[in-house]
Amino acid sequence: MEYHSYHIAPEVFERFPGYVRGVVVCYDLDNGASPDELVQMLRDAEASLRARGIAIEQIAEEPHIKAWRDAYRAFGAKPAEFRSSIEAMARRALRGDELPAITRLVDIGNIVSLRHLLPAGSHAIDVLKGDIELKFADGDEDFIPFGTNELEHPLPGEVVFVEGKQVLTRRWTWRQGNHTLTLPETRAVEFNVDGLPPVTREEVEAACKEVADLVTCWCGGTSRIDYLTAETPTVTLEP
Repeated sequence: MEYHSYHIAPEVFERFPGYVRGVVVCYDLDNGASPDELVQMLRDAEASLRARGIAIEQIAEEPHIKAWRDAYRAFGAKPAEFRSSIEAMARRALRGDELPAITRLVDIGNIVSLRHLLPAGSHAIDVLKGDIELKFADGDEDFIPFGTNELEHPLPGEVVFVEGKQVLTRRWTWRQGNHTLTLPETRAVEFNVDGLPPVTREEVEAACKEVADLVTCWCGGTSRIDYLTAETPTVTLEP
């Protein structure tokens, strides 16, 4: 079997020094609805974030969140209009709104995101037909947002996650498209865990280990971890 490659364009690391993306590759999974114990872990993660004493009015200045706001500004996205996934999730938890339980894999990503205040989400890789890449958009790529059939195109210079000309996520960590959504029938995924300074590689490594452990516990299968950095910008999506 031929496995696809996963690459981050050098220009991304040049513009954002110190960036690291942890990649947890998982195969032979049993996804589906989360059992009560896993849903409770999600509720506990929401409560633990509230217990940190972060005021929602100051969330934009929290270092883990501010790093993404600064990055969005750097490639031309207004962070108040386009909030990173982790800021949107954190705001929701701080308001006391419960995140919906979706599937085991999706819920695991949300649990780890809230625990570490890092973007952590999965893409189905058993639907891929080509290699995937994080890069700056040309502007002619195609994006169909989750939950719609409306075709969009990213803005030139926007950070996008793509398979060829098909955008999997717009604005780095903002919104996922339909193509690689993690569904109940998904059997293979890769989780992205993103760290921008001041987040350290060690923080990303800890979050990746939690993802792998939770996937093994609740979904079975096999999991392994790689890290995409300026020194190692390419990995293969093999088990």
